Formats: sequence, structure tokens, C-alpha cells
Amino acid sequence: MEINNNQLLRFTTAGSVDDGKSTLIGRLLYDSKSIFEDQLESVGNTSAKKGYDGIDLALFTDGLKDEREQGITIDVAYRYFTTPKRKFIIADTPGHIQYTRNMVTGASTANAAVILIDARHGVIEQTKRHSFIASLLNIPHLIVCINKMDLIDFSEDVYNKIVGQFEEFSSKLLMKDVRFIPISALNGDNVVNRSKNMEWYQNGTLLSTLENLHISSDINKIDARFPVQTVLRPQNEKFRDYRGYAGRIASGIYRVGDEVAVLPSGFTSKIKSINAGKQEVDEAYAPMSIAMTLEDDIDVSRGDMIVKKNNQPEQEQEFDVMLCWLNNEAIKPRTKYTIMHTTNEERAMIKEVVYKMDINSFERDSENSTLEMNDIARVKIRTTRSLMLDSYRDNRITGSIILIDENTNETVAAGMIV
Repeated sequence: MEINNNQLLRFTTAGSVDDGKSTLIGRLLYDSKSIFEDQLESVGNTSAKKGYDGIDLALFTDGLKDEREQGITIDVAYRYFTTPKRKFIIADTPGHIQYTRNMVTGASTANAAVILIDARHGVIEQTKRHSFIASLLNIPHLIVCINKMDLIDFSEDVYNKIVGQFEEFSSKLLMKDVRFIPISALNGDNVVNRSKNMEWYQNGTLLSTLENLHISSDINKIDARFPVQTVLRPQNEKFRDYRGYAGRIASGIYRVGDEVAVLPSGFTSKIKSINAGKQEVDEAYAPMSIAMTLEDDIDVSRGDMIVKKNNQPEQEQEFDVMLCWLNNEAIKPRTKYTIMHTTNEERAMIKEVVYKMDINSFERDSENSTLEMNDIARVKIRTTRSLMLDSYRDNRITGSIILIDENTNETVAAGMIV
């Protein structure tokens, strides 16, 4: 299968503290020759000051001063690199339990999650927690890297035992595509180059796995959803009567001549034209940014959604959401929030906390309704006006919301519609 170099793969990394995430990304960047000379020199100098013989690969990602001093990752660090086959964005997310919200933020748009396991310790609580969040966020591909194989003499038996442990607990989670790779990030075994120490492992290295993941089918092509971002009225001689609706297609395919409905009004029309940049096209699909015109003059504004006439989302004022609480302050009952859903903005309140998730044991706690930072819970939300909703499992864009505190303008929670 030939892969287009323009195709972008977003992946997130997660693991417990000291599992070697930052070292792994450093190794990936270093061995794939994706590091600038000046950065290489700067990291070389810092490594020498710390007394390292070679280069401390973790320094390529640990950008914050606090992180470099403590040797841990506490923020989401984004890194970009390109190979002849693909472009990549890496979200290096923290391993500490108190940074669950950072992982949710970093992983929410990812095509794949790379979860690290220390070969000496096997599957631990943090592994389960990160895998649960990856499952909750409906990340399509999971790559489990069993790291530090050099410290267990590259043992195939230990590797197989850890694979068995992971498969046993992950069978309770909804995961579509899980792959396992034995690696040594420090020495580079099976990261970019194949390991001579593990001839028993016959599948691809981490980089070749990432390069060859099939992600085109991850986008929902069935349910056409086009949230309107802005209305274009140029008012010049050439486009005197032009009225276009611009935005980014969330899912599905639109063709000139398609019968569409504009929500929430419900008025119907046909697509007259579609423009992608300066080019007029016959069809457009997610995640393209386009402007479309309709045959009929309908009142359409920001926050409306153009969908296929015979395939429409639910319109609800009250719905259930799996919510991750992001704010330092605990939830306050009956508080009014601004809810952001696609391009729509309404007022909302949390009516009820149905249950809290214990993300270590996967048990539900329906007695405790207090939500504090990093808690994940199922809640009922009521909005002032109906939203056009899909479940998050079907559509990660029209199925997600964020809540904003009206007084401080802080984002307090992110949620996935059940």
C-alpha cells in the first residue's frame, strides 16, 4: 500500500514515570534524522554538563525547565517530524496520575497511542489508566511498546508474558487495533532500526508501524456533518449575489446536487457549488475546509449544521456525557457554563453526576458526586437550546464538547457524548 507523504498521523505517547517516553521520542527523532543541527548541539552541551558520555535523548522533548531539572514530563510537548512516507505530530503526555487532564488534551485528536511498559515491571496501574483513557477517547490504533528489553536480556518469554497480561485486562475495553513491539529506546532496538538482539521478533519497528498504519478509514465517511463556521458575503462586483457557508467538514462526503438539510431550522435545499480554496470541486470530504452554496436562499448562520436530508444527527437539550474535569477547583452544583460543540456555543448546566469512574479498577462510584481535577465521570447536561449531536463512538468531532466557566473564561471540562 502506497502512503501519501501529505497524510498526517497524530500520535500520543503515554506510560508511567521513568518508562522512557521522552527517551523513545528522542530516539525516534534522532535515528530518523529529524533533529536540527543547532538543537543537536544544544542538547549535546546540556548532556555533557550533566556528565553523560553520549547524548541524553530525553532532552529533545523535555522542554520546560522544571522538567529538565526533575527529569519528568509535566506538560504536553508537541513535536513534528517527517519521513519520506508520512508527516507526524507527536503529543508527549505526562505519566503522573495528577496530569490525567494533560493526557486527555494531548490524546483527543490522535490517530494512534503509543503506550510504554517497562519490561521489568510489566502491566501496572498506570498502564491500565492510560489504556482506559485511550479507549475512552476512541483512539483507533494502540501500539504497546515493551521498553527496556536490554535490562531483561531481550527475553522473549518475559515479552510474551507481558503481552498476555495486557490482552487479559484490555479485553474489557473497546479497542480496535492493538499491536505489540519489544524495544530498547536507549539503545535504539526496534525503534527506527531492526534489533539484532531480538531475532525472534518478526514484525515491524515502531517507525515502520507508524508509517504504515492505515488511517484513512478512521474518519466517519457515512454521516455527513458540516458545522458552519462563517457566512461569506463578498459584496463585490464579481460575487454580488454570492452567499457561501464556510467551515471544515467533520465527517462524510458532500457532492454538488446533494439534497441537504440545514439544522436546527430543518429547511432543505440542494448543494449548488463547493469551493476548496480557490478551486471549484464536485465533491468534498472530511477533514477538508470548504465553502458551499445552496440552490435556495435559506437563513444559515454560524453554529448551524448542514447535513444530508436522509441522515441527520439527534437534536437534544439533555444528554449524557463522559466528562473529564480539567479545573483546579471542584465542580459547583447548578453552575451555568458555556458549552462549545463544533462551531456552536450555548449555555448549559450539569444536572446530575450519574457516576464517577475509578480509572484504576474501572469500577463505578454512584455515591460520590463531587468532581475534582482529573476525575472522569458520566454526567447529565442540559442546554438552553438543542444541539446537533452524534455519539462520540460514531463521530469524535460532533460527539465532543467542552465546558467554559462564564466568569473566568477557563476551560473547566472536556466531554464525550455517550
